[in-house]
Amino acid sequence: MPETVKTPNVFQEYFINIFRYKYIQYKGRARRKEFWMFYLFSCIFSFVLGLFPVLGGIYSLVVMLPTICLSIRRLHDIGKSGWWLMLPLVSFIGVLVFLVLDIGVALFCMALLFSISCITFLAYCCLDSQPDENQYGPNPKEA
Repeated sequence: MPETVKTPNVFQEYFINIFRYKYIQYKGRARRKEFWMFYLFSCIFSFVLGLFPVLGGIYSLVVMLPTICLSIRRLHDIGKSGWWLMLPLVSFIGVLVFLVLDIGVALFCMALLFSISCITFLAYCCLDSQPDENQYGPNPKEA
């Protein structure tokens, strides 16, 4: 009889284990697959729980810290500092400030900066891991 191959439970490995073992772990590195699978499952839950506003709000609060920490580890995997994650946040706050102040040109510039920073972060998340070990730890593909 052929030997059965045990396939890993993707949901367990890339979603549940983030909450169980890496909830607030920002040190180390996270592979592309870990990052994007977590976001896939998170988006599915957000959509379903968004139908019930109270549950959607609670879920958003629960998932906020692991999402930030996972994003930082993903940046570490490509050799970037976790501080790069602050660029979209700072530019978004700038957009809000200029929106309240009703300053048109500055609002346009901040909105453009926010868009560029989000696209840059998205591009960084799509890059492959740095080979070998970097200053943030060993390559998770090789571990």
